[in-house]
Parts: sequence; structure tokens; C-alpha cells
Amino acid sequence: MSYADQLFINMCRDILENGTSTEGEKVRPHWPDGEAAYTIKKFGVVNRYDLSKEFPILTLRRTALKSATDELLWIWQKKSNNVKDLNSHIWDAWADEEGSIGKAYGYQLGIKHSYKEGWMDQVDRVIYDLKNNPFSRRIMTNLYVHQDLHAMKLYPCAYSVTFNVTQKKGEDRLVLNAILNQRSQDILTANNWNVVQYAVLVHMLAQVCGMVPGELMHVIADAHIYDRHIPLIRELIERTPYEAPCFKLNPDIQDFYAFTCEDVHLENYKTGSQIEQIPVAI
Repeated sequence: MSYADQLFINMCRDILENGTSTEGEKVRPHWPDGEAAYTIKKFGVVNRYDLSKEFPILTLRRTALKSATDELLWIWQKKSNNVKDLNSHIWDAWADEEGSIGKAYGYQLGIKHSYKEGWMDQVDRVIYDLKNNPFSRRIMTNLYVHQDLHAMKLYPCAYSVTFNVTQKKGEDRLVLNAILNQRSQDILTANNWNVVQYAVLVHMLAQVCGMVPGELMHVIADAHIYDRHIPLIRELIERTPYEAPCFKLNPDIQDFYAFTCEDVHLENYKTGSQIEQIPVAI
């Protein structure tokens, strides 16, 4: 059994058994039929993944690695806020007629600011500091910009990443670690999707900065399972998981902006069947 599967199963059981319900409360999300989308939730879920030991992708059901990577690069590499630049339709419900999601996600990462006698955006600043000042405690990004929230179609869920570099005794190469902060997460539809995305990001940044991937810590303020997802989750966590697959990243890429979703691969990825037609709260 992969560690990611065991962690996911334990987290879901904890939410279902020990979480609190929002049923009857005033909630913003709703189902496409107009009914309120209630949840069972836990506050302050913290999960840690050692990327040097295993790539944290679920085997209980398939997580689409290339599609997840494509969305990650849409935000972090293209710094786009237009769904027309994305090779899927997962953001369509929040886009306007021109395809824009407003001043959200990639838009924020692309804003340039004065730094080191020049101008950089948040991604370029992270890469610059990892290469030139790796032991800084100030290497981070933030998408939750209050002055622009009114112009976002959706407030950022995964809103901040803090990078931290360590060094193991006797090892020449530095270790890149990261903390992903998330204000809210739909566990069934998004948990492993986000974990996989930011595991890929750590691998990519480590490679282009001459480091090795270390820990990914995922901090979720509101980890929830929607009411209509409960039977799906119960069935999912009773499945028999497989061993973790082997993650491969194209070793020839040394420029973060040269990566594509074709540069990520999995070997020996065995999974349970996919869950079809998952209802999505909006």
C-alpha cells in the first residue's frame, strides 16, 4: 500500500467519524440543482509527504498526472487567468464569456514588483532566491491579495507556498521542501489533485535549481467532504490500494519555463476504477 493511500484513507475516516456538519447553516456553495451543498469538515488538517521516498499519487482511483500538471503550469508557468490557455474544462464554471477568471491564481503570480535592483514576478523571485540565497526564510508566494478579491471569480483555495531548503550531513546537494497552505478543500475532487500538482512543482524547481526534492507539507484549514460525496468516499476508502508508482521527470529540462506536461511520467501506476460523474459544488 502506498503511503499516500494510507494517509488519504485515515484522513477521510477521521473527517467522517470526528468532523462537524454544516447542515442547516448558511453556506455559500450549492449544487447545480440549487440545493445547498453541506459538508462534514475538520479544521486544521496537516499532511506530510516525503518526496524522496514516494510520489504521493493515489492508487485507490486514478489521478490524471498530465492534466494536473497542465493546470499547475497554467498557473505557475503561463501565469494565466484565462481558461482558453488550459487544456481542460475544470475552470469553465467560474470563467466569464471571454474565458477570464479575473485577477486570480496565475494573474497574481505574474504581477511584477521591484526586487534586487530589477523587476520580477513571484515565480521568478522564488527561482532567483533558490539559486542565489537558498537558506532564506522568505521564499514564498501568495495569491490571496485582499485588494483584488472583488475582481476574482473564485477566491484562491490553495493560496500560499513557502519554500525551505535544508542540507543533509554528508550530502552535497541541497534539499527543497515546501508548505502548501490551503484555506479550503473538497477532499474527494481536489485533495490528491493538489497534492500531486505541488509534488510535481517541488520536483521541477528542485531539478532546475540543482537540488533534490524533500518534504511537501499540506496544511488545510477547512478539509471537508460534501454531503453528496459521502457514499462515494465510503466506497473509495474500502478499496484495496496498490504500491506507489515511480515518478519520472525529464532530466534534460533545466529551465522551469521549458517544462510541459509531457515531461512527467509514471511507471507501474496501477489503480482502482475511476468514479464517474462526481457532482461538483459551485
